Amino acid sequence: MKTNDVMLQTVTKVVTFIILMFAVHIFFAGHYTPGGGFVGGLLTASAIVLLMLAFGIRTVKKIIPVNYVVMTSVGLLVAIGTAAASILFDVPFFTHAYDYFELPLFGETSLHSALLFDVGVYLVVVGVTMTIIQTIGEDE
Repeated sequence: MKTNDVMLQTVTKVVTFIILMFAVHIFFAGHYTPGGGFVGGLLTASAIVLLMLAFGIRTVKKIIPVNYVVMTSVGLLVAIGTAAASILFDVPFFTHAYDYFELPLFGETSLHSALLFDVGVYLVVVGVTMTIIQTIGEDE
């Protein structure tokens, strides 16, 4: 018996968009306030899980054809590479650099190497979380 999930699916589309926008905000605000790659990754994973609950795992896999194990590996390489890059510049491990740049639409903005580290953490968190969720959800 197939259920009619029109209301759930309609609300999910709106809520998923809101969660993803908040995840982006938390990700970029994380350098100055609580948040960053870990919390942003958890929010993104929760949005994908919500899609899976509303539309089914197979449908979401077709829409988002991502290999989460590869995503985790790439995230680990980015995070470790960013942290270890400080050794190449003969500064202590995990030393981050920053500078101010004039960006179109944003004006003068500070860019940090910590942002690259957060990208790695974000990818690891989304990859691991979704791998666990899919593994549990596919056991039928």
